[in-house]
Amino acid sequence: MHGTFMIKNLSFPVFLFILFFCNTLSNAQEGGTGFGIMLGEPTGISFKTWISGRSAIDAGVAWSFTEKGALNMHTDYLWHNFSLFRFGEGKGKLPLYLGLGGKTEISHDDVYLGARVPIGLAYIFAADKLDVFLEAVPIINLVPATEFDFNAVFGIRFFFIKK
Repeated sequence: MHGTFMIKNLSFPVFLFILFFCNTLSNAQEGGTGFGIMLGEPTGISFKTWISGRSAIDAGVAWSFTEKGALNMHTDYLWHNFSLFRFGEGKGKLPLYLGLGGKTEISHDDVYLGARVPIGLAYIFAADKLDVFLEAVPIINLVPATEFDFNAVFGIRFFFIKK
């Protein structure tokens, strides 16, 4: 039974991997760097910079309002799929994205280190100066103990540095 459970749990991440890496018809944001806010768990400042047509680096510094209260910092590498939702020429873009990254969480009594797998949607407005995003993030904390965690945020970023 345990082996069947593991295979079923791995099939969705494998599907996402195939979806993102086999897609060659993508067209991305023109590039640039943006700053903004994220609201949810945790709440704070968001940063994103495009490094290619479909990939970006995302980072955040935020506060967790859980019972332990903690400073959260994360950095992720994101892959975007622009071909799932198309609105036509001159309209905004709605890529689905998947990432892999790390996080540090500092509370008053401990430091947590973990791996993140963000999955989200970002609406990029037609002028490429603003995006809004919704993100769910499964996390596996590795230090001080191995345990699962979860974050979810909504955010907005303004892109003022263009490539």
